[in-house]
Formats: sequence, C-alpha cells, structure tokens
Amino acid sequence: MNGWKGLIDFCREKGITISTAESCTGGYISSLITDVPGPSETFLGGVVAYSNRLKMELLCVNEETLIRYGAVSRETALEMSRGVGNITGSDIGLSVTGIAGPAGGTEDKPVGTVYISICLKDGRDVTEGFLLQGVDRLTFKKEVAKRALGMLSGAASMF
Repeated sequence: MNGWKGLIDFCREKGITISTAESCTGGYISSLITDVPGPSETFLGGVVAYSNRLKMELLCVNEETLIRYGAVSRETALEMSRGVGNITGSDIGLSVTGIAGPAGGTEDKPVGTVYISICLKDGRDVTEGFLLQGVDRLTFKKEVAKRALGMLSGAASMF
C-alpha cells in the first residue's frame, strides 16, 4: 500500500471498515485517515478517550484493568481496540494509549511509553509497546500515529 491513501483505497476495495480509539494522540490518527479522499466508506469513526471514565463508559475498558495495569498498558490498549471495534461494528479496531509528557511518567512507565493495539472482528489481535523519548508532544503524536497506521496497514493486508 502506498501511504495512507493507498491504505484507504485498499480497505475500500476490500470492504474493510476501521474504527479508532485514541488517547495520547488526541484524534491525530483519525485526522490523518480523513485527510485523504474517500475514507467515508471505510472509516466508521473514532473516539478520543483521554479520561479513565470515558475509557470505561465509551470503550468498555474494565475498571479492574485500569486499577491493576493502568491506563497506559498493553491490557488497556487491547480492551480499547476491542471496545471500539465492538461499539462501531468495524472489521478493525485500532487503539493507542501512552504518556506524551513532559510530565506524567513514572519509573515503571516513563514519559514516552506507548501501546498500540489492533483487534480484528474475528478476534485476532496484536498489541505492541515501545518507548519514544526525547521528542516534543507534536512529534510524539505524529510518530505514534505513523506507527499505528503502519500496524493498521499490516492488519488490513490480512483480509
């Protein structure tokens, strides 16, 4: 696939629908998807859930998950991607959660900690975590979005 337009064209041709659940990127992924022509047949929508309350109420993230693992965790990212896929009925649910900084990090989860999760309608899922340090918030959002859309391209190619 050639860039985001190629991803959208591919999904449209295959009839693949996408939804997003964003925390640390604040809607940036949804913005990139809608920056290219023709996403309305493929992109069902997105949720920006910054607070734990919205993660629970809108995306069905389990309160126990948030208490035990935190909002920035592999487990929460997976529940976010499942949740957005379920509430929209999309073929692919994508989520991101992380700590953009400059504050908010801990020894266990420093600033720059990120989790991206993809959940397919058939139940297959993948969640990746990484550390992205030494960048400003906008660069952080752009890099996380780029990686998330790369994962989305990989997931779409499985159809």
